[in-house]
Amino acid sequence: ATCGHGCKYGECMGPNKCKCFPGFTGKTCNQDLNECGLKPRPCEHRCMNTHGSYKCYCLNGYMLMPDGTCASSRTCAMVNCQYGCEEVKGQVQCLCPSGGLQLGPNGRTCIDIDECSTGQAVCSYNRRCVNTFGSFYCKCQLGYELKYTSGRYNCVDVNECVTNTHGCNLHAECLNTQGSFQCKCKRGYRGSGFDCA
Repeated sequence: ATCGHGCKYGECMGPNKCKCFPGFTGKTCNQDLNECGLKPRPCEHRCMNTHGSYKCYCLNGYMLMPDGTCASSRTCAMVNCQYGCEEVKGQVQCLCPSGGLQLGPNGRTCIDIDECSTGQAVCSYNRRCVNTFGSFYCKCQLGYELKYTSGRYNCVDVNECVTNTHGCNLHAECLNTQGSFQCKCKRGYRGSGFDCA
C-alpha cells in the first residue's frame, strides 16, 4: 500500500487510502476532527475541541460525570467554578477543560499556560512554538514552509529568488540562503543590493 500524499495522522491501508487515527479526518488525515460538531453531541453541556480530541465541561452548578453528562451539584454551585467541577473524597475542586489551562489564584477561573515560555512545548529543529489559549502548536521558522517530502512533513527552505519575494534591486542578483536570501549588486553597480547605483 502506497499513499503518494502520505497519511499525517493515520496509516496507509491501500493505494492512496488512509485510515485516520481517532480524532482526525481528511484524505491525508491532516485535519483535526471537530468532535463537538458530531451528532449525537459527545458532551451534555459544553464541548471544547482540542487537537485530535475534545473536552467536556459543565455549566456552573453542575458536575462532570465520566460519560460526559452533567449532574446537578449544590456544592458546585456554591463554589462558583468557571468551567464546572468535580467532587473528590468530599472535596470540591474546580476543573479546567484543557491541560494547557491551570486554575487561577482564586481556584475558580482558568488561566492559560504559555507552554512556549515555560519550556513544556518541544518543537523539532527549525520549527517555532506558537502559544494558543489552552494549548500550543509548532510552526515553521520564518523563511521555511511546511512541505510533504520523502514520506513525511518537513519544514523546507523557501527559495525567495524563485518565488520572487526577495525585493532585490533590478540591477542586483538574488542569492538564496537557508531560511533567508541575499541581494548582491551586479558588476558595474554599487550598493546594498536593495539599492544599486
